Amino acid sequence: MRTEFETATENAALKKAIVARIQSQGPIPFRDFMDAALYHPQHGYYRSRREKMGREGDYLTSPEVSAAFGVILARQLHEMWLAMGRPLRFDIVEAGAGTGLLCRDILRWTRDHAPDFHSALAYAIVEVSEPLMERQRDVLAEEGCDVRWSAELPDGIEGCLMSNELLDSFPVHAVCVRGGELTEVFVDWDGSRFVDELHPPSTPEIERYFGRLGLRPGEGCRAEVNLEAPEWMRNAGRSLRRGFVLTLDYGYEAEELYAPWRADGTLLCFYRHNPSADPYARLGRQDITSHVDFTTLRRAGEEAGLQTLGLVSQSEFLTNLGIAEALAPPAEGNVNLEEYYARRRTVSELLDPAALGRIRVLLQTKGVDAPRLTGLEGPRNA
Repeated sequence: MRTEFETATENAALKKAIVARIQSQGPIPFRDFMDAALYHPQHGYYRSRREKMGREGDYLTSPEVSAAFGVILARQLHEMWLAMGRPLRFDIVEAGAGTGLLCRDILRWTRDHAPDFHSALAYAIVEVSEPLMERQRDVLAEEGCDVRWSAELPDGIEGCLMSNELLDSFPVHAVCVRGGELTEVFVDWDGSRFVDELHPPSTPEIERYFGRLGLRPGEGCRAEVNLEAPEWMRNAGRSLRRGFVLTLDYGYEAEELYAPWRADGTLLCFYRHNPSADPYARLGRQDITSHVDFTTLRRAGEEAGLQTLGLVSQSEFLTNLGIAEALAPPAEGNVNLEEYYARRRTVSELLDPAALGRIRVLLQTKGVDAPRLTGLEGPRNA
């Protein structure tokens, strides 16, 4: 017989822990609920060993779609190394490396196509999830890759600090404008389910956040405020001694993210590739995400000494760096048409403006004079 907290598709221990907290201290900010749902030390979604990424998991990221993604990023990293004057050591620090496939594909390409660059590489992964770290170690051990792991950003990075779909998984404050007043969504337990309540903001930082932007969500609109993403970017800027910060994520500039027509915000949940707007369903079994405010993110990097080079869509970024080569018809002769069409399908997924292609790519730099990067501008002979 199930207890009052158990269902077939949720973590009963996690639900019990959150309910006990609410019963002890009263309604909690949605940000705290999301943090527990994703990162609870024992029961959170990202602490579990169930498959999360890939076609057998809950959602796809670009490295799971095609190795071409890693090849293209490797080309851009190689160009960064050249722009820095071919240093004897080039750090690649990947924050939140997922299944390890991106690291694997980058190191494969550099080994086979840019051996001088490969010899200069010092690859490090920043990861807080033990199950994901184990998965990364297994994937990379098969390749004989020399990679270091840490839970925090290292200091003195000279090279590139990159993240792919990391910041949109940070816990967010949910807010709502009612009668011209900014309120925050808190989570309560009514004895049988989690329910929303509106209260004054739990921290003055939320009001300051919109004050710095000079805007607010529209009347009656719900929205998300990610206070941890800009702090992460400031830490990134401080950790980078010289080189680049490459950030790929779902998001918009602030004026579009908080536009008055966006009534319901961008919060989405994913379970076995099915999207949902209900963060209280499948507790501990589904991913919860929201779009990044690239205006605030860019400014946070600039406050920490970074210079913004550009912000483009992933579709533009990959196209500029030559991913269309994978779409070209094969030459006559020994042609494997099945392999060719499979490659076309996966590359098309990466470029799809309604899906992965709409991910935004933010490039920032420190200590590198006027670098021209093909990912932002296209080939020099274009």
